[in-house]
Amino acid sequence: MGCLDGKLAADYRVMEGTAARPELIGSVAMRVREFTEPAAEAEDLFEMANLYPDTTGLPMTVWVSPRGNARHDVRIKVNMTRGNQMSITNTALVGVRPTPRIIAGQLSPEDAQAVFQWITLNLDALVAYWEGRTDTARLIQALQRLVSGQPGTPPRP
Repeated sequence: MGCLDGKLAADYRVMEGTAARPELIGSVAMRVREFTEPAAEAEDLFEMANLYPDTTGLPMTVWVSPRGNARHDVRIKVNMTRGNQMSITNTALVGVRPTPRIIAGQLSPEDAQAVFQWITLNLDALVAYWEGRTDTARLIQALQRLVSGQPGTPPRP
């Protein structure tokens, strides 16, 4: 246990004793999760591909990623501010299957409609990337750009 820092080592020692004290299991899991989530989030961000408006035809940056260790289905993150911004703390979370929908955050009705159209247009490529059947280079080659003027596509910023 020499490589564990003090907090994790303490949580580990408590977890070892949970078999005798089942009432501790939930609190121990919470403490371990609190300790490990920032590292997991950083890893998730590292795996995400930034796609700018010039690539997607959308008025904002989106992030796509492979499944990794996720326990949910395909999702993308959409910057809630138009333009080339990459502020991960200012994103809407959009589910891809079975139909595109906003899971968290907010988009204007026009932006949501455009994102949903882009997802539908690129469903096969997004799912293949999520499932690890393609890499980022092939994903970018496969993505289709929304063309300004398509019904429901907002004007470019």
